[in-house]
Amino acid sequence: QVQLVESGGGLVQPGGSLRLTCAVSGLTLGIYNMTWHRQAPGKERELVAFISTVGSSTNYADSVKGRFTISRDNLKRTVYLQMNSLKPEDTAVYYCNARFLAQYNYWGQGTQVTVSA
Repeated sequence: QVQLVESGGGLVQPGGSLRLTCAVSGLTLGIYNMTWHRQAPGKERELVAFISTVGSSTNYADSVKGRFTISRDNLKRTVYLQMNSLKPEDTAVYYCNARFLAQYNYWGQGTQVTVSA
């Protein structure tokens, strides 16, 4: 059974930092591209960050470039999203996604990030 479990969300003040963790089980993580997405109330889910199977390639949404860093540890079966200089507009539920080809596409349940004074 494939499971992606996000953690690390919470309430943080503007300018603060959080580190999200996605713990993966039930699949061979090393063959999956991994992404973080977010969905704010009333908005569509958007792609935040991408990392390739062995971490050699990353990509970010323009809105988070220079502030967020995605990384992975395939041996620990974990993917991370380091979020610095957080802004109120970063408030959303953050989701981890694992994808291999078109038919193998898995989501976690999400973790809430709230940026507010």
